[in-house]
Amino acid sequence: MTTDVQRPKPIRFTDLAHPVFPDAAAPIREALAGYGSILELTSDALLATATERTGLHSWGDDSFRERLDVLTASLREEAGLSDVGVAVVFEQLVGNLVNRLRLEALIAEHPEIEDIEIARPIIICGLPRTGTTHLHNLIAADPNMRYLPYWESLEPFPAPGEDGQARRDRCTAGLELIDTTMPEFKRMHDMTVDHAHEEIQLLANDISGMLFETTYYLPSFAAHYKAHDQGPSYAYLKRQLQAMQWLRGGTRWVLKSPQHLEQFPTLYATFPDATFVVTHRDPVEVTRSMVTMIAYASRMACAEPDPIKIARYWFDRADDLFSGCVRDRDVLPASQSIDVRFTDFMADEQGTLSAIYTLADQPFGDDVRAAMADFIAEHPRGRYGEVIYDLADVGLDAGEVAERLRPYRDRFIG
Repeated sequence: MTTDVQRPKPIRFTDLAHPVFPDAAAPIREALAGYGSILELTSDALLATATERTGLHSWGDDSFRERLDVLTASLREEAGLSDVGVAVVFEQLVGNLVNRLRLEALIAEHPEIEDIEIARPIIICGLPRTGTTHLHNLIAADPNMRYLPYWESLEPFPAPGEDGQARRDRCTAGLELIDTTMPEFKRMHDMTVDHAHEEIQLLANDISGMLFETTYYLPSFAAHYKAHDQGPSYAYLKRQLQAMQWLRGGTRWVLKSPQHLEQFPTLYATFPDATFVVTHRDPVEVTRSMVTMIAYASRMACAEPDPIKIARYWFDRADDLFSGCVRDRDVLPASQSIDVRFTDFMADEQGTLSAIYTLADQPFGDDVRAAMADFIAEHPRGRYGEVIYDLADVGLDAGEVAERLRPYRDRFIG
């Protein structure tokens, strides 16, 4: 267990529009820029690279190719990528495509994977800053639950003859790159190799979902996503869970994603026996911190970050998600779902967890409580210091945010 240490003082970002990078990041960014300057960000180049790296050719359902074309066009024409950004997203997308190829090869060799049952998952649905990450990590600490650690989310299916350690090592290197380049990101979202991660990382393997939006400005790709039924992509997500369960075991998953708020009908159709935990917080507070976090992270890939444009875009997307929750919340059966307000969760963690476990018919004994207590002791909240959030820093007005998101607040916050 960790001992009490002096936490860093709170900070307020003053360089969102003109990022100042640590000196230690310079050689990393120079190397990435050199690599990115020679890359072609096209579907053909990405597909060819993934095939070359794996020696595999079976992609499964080809419908992802249309989405890949839309995504790469949006990245080239709208995202304002730097050469560093081109390198980062090229490798990210090749990784997604490699994962597709390896999944198809694995299932071709072991078709019994598709008979595996994904039984009664616990699915957390809520926007960032509503307590979802803390809740997710606590339930993931339960030794009786199966969760998606960050390393496994990036490379869920190993190369032939490769063990999990090699994938963990690559994940560690990636996290070190992020920490060197964006050292304050961990104040807002602490990520480690084994932390529970969101399944939107798996949806990205179908070139779908919100993951790409959170890093790059992609209005055309987002419009394409919102205009199409996500049922096939959620089915693809479930197929990946089957393969991962076959590979590493586990019988009951805990999942989490903000995307689900606008996909409740699809989510319920895909996981009809799930327990759904819907988290809530004052929408002004959520928007304030969420848009700041995304604006800060944009420096990794964007040539000229525009925090005001990013904040306005994510204000609109937050409205989509909050409105989807208001519209479709009752799709989730009352006997299988629970609403959790952030203030209630913070005031009574044990009571909140007990209510969730009771609804889910999952044992909440002393062993589970002890495992969660150990996690809290080893990962104290706010250990890297806080961020001072102000909507004015990203060009938004708190009154406008409150008024526009009032229907959600009236229903779920009161």
